[in-house]
Amino acid sequence: MNTLIAVASTVKAPSVEWNTLIPYFVLAGGAIVTLFASLIAGRTAQRGLVPLLAVATLIASGVFFAIGLHDLDANVLSGALRVDDLARVFSLLFIASALVSIVLAWRSPTLQDFGRGEFYSLLITVVLGMALLASAQNLVTVFLALELFSIPLYVLCAADLRREGSLESGIKYLIIGSLGSATLLYGLALTYGATGSTDFAAINVALSSAKIGDDALLLVGVALTFVGLAFKASIAPFHQWTPDVYEGAPTPVTAFMAVATKAATFALILRYTGQAILPIVDHWQPVLAALAVVTIVVGNLGAMGQKSLKRLLGYSGVAQAGYLLVGVVVSSALGARATVFYMLVYLFMNVAPFAVITARERAGAGEGFDGLRGLGREAPALAWSMTISMIALSGLPITAGFIGKLFLIEAAVDGDYAWLAVVIVLGSAMSLVYYLRVVAAMWMGADATASSVASGDAVLAGASPEADSSKHPELVAIAVLAAAGSVVFGVWPGPLLDLARDAAISFLQLVA
Repeated sequence: MNTLIAVASTVKAPSVEWNTLIPYFVLAGGAIVTLFASLIAGRTAQRGLVPLLAVATLIASGVFFAIGLHDLDANVLSGALRVDDLARVFSLLFIASALVSIVLAWRSPTLQDFGRGEFYSLLITVVLGMALLASAQNLVTVFLALELFSIPLYVLCAADLRREGSLESGIKYLIIGSLGSATLLYGLALTYGATGSTDFAAINVALSSAKIGDDALLLVGVALTFVGLAFKASIAPFHQWTPDVYEGAPTPVTAFMAVATKAATFALILRYTGQAILPIVDHWQPVLAALAVVTIVVGNLGAMGQKSLKRLLGYSGVAQAGYLLVGVVVSSALGARATVFYMLVYLFMNVAPFAVITARERAGAGEGFDGLRGLGREAPALAWSMTISMIALSGLPITAGFIGKLFLIEAAVDGDYAWLAVVIVLGSAMSLVYYLRVVAAMWMGADATASSVASGDAVLAGASPEADSSKHPELVAIAVLAAAGSVVFGVWPGPLLDLARDAAISFLQLVA
């Protein structure tokens, strides 16, 4: 007994830097408060107070990340987390994606059955998990943060309780996501077994000082870790769940997943490759390069034959993951900056299409190509927003997508992977096939019905008369602002480039 007491007295609890954890506490507390606020009966509480609390939580956390922790580069919880520019930039990206999702879901009929408090609380919890993942620099923290954001997403994908496709989406994502998590856990465990540490910095030291770079246990662990992350980031050939889940999940959830899930995974990939396994770069670099090529080709080919816009955007997201992977492959400051910048502009490029899809769904037109026909005459603001987004996603000039791909190409050439730059160009050319189909459907397709007839058909089909997209100005505003961002940051990319540069600099200083 005395021995135990003596041992316990020598164990020191880890120091907790409470001030650096404030934004995470705000997210955790806000999720709980929002859930309890939903117990208040009444339309005002459900449609006003609950979403207002959710928005306030996200904005407050964003303010702490952007201002309260400005210029802070510090290890937190004995090195389990790192609060730096990379973590801040990605955390703000998650928060922005969640705010967009809240606006898209504000008047969604899905929330009436699922519960507004439950939806917003789960969404905030997902943001918390993603923010922790972007800061994680310990294998244990990585897995806990990954599960913290994954499990609520499984539930959110099945939020549309009255639609079989949504329930199927949730189940598919649960099964495949669990497989990816299990694979990742095995990889992390084998990495720990080979290096004897769970900290990224200690793993790096072990790989640099010891001759274990060719150890089979380590290589298998790293390979399984990448496979687990590839499931989450929709990297081929581990992308099969993406189009099905995108199509079945409620559109506000899909819009959030399309940006935030990919961003969270790539934030971790940047940290893992740069801080933990950089000494064995020669082993994983060619493999990731091959995966980037396969992902670009598979994503573009898969999108060409789609009739569902959400499935098309799902395959488009696969191809975009391939472009982002190029910045990771080169393992340089330029590559990290290009990846972060492209992820930032991807938010603007991807939001407008989902806002348009949400508007068309509520108008009773569905989310297929037929629902877009005549949109240029019926709702020019939505049509122009979708057109600009398609042009930006394809990487044509005067858009942020062009600048993003230009920086990825520059990084590839600078990192002696010029052939990957060629693949980016060819992939962008392939993408024009399906992106221009969307544009053609809006501007060249004949009107399916006159506006009055469409409204009548929507009522007969069971949609509410208020489902007309013209009566949802918040959706039009989101689409227009996102499209405007794609143009503004294509002409004046300086502010986002500065954010990306700062994130890359702080991250690479840590690596050095």
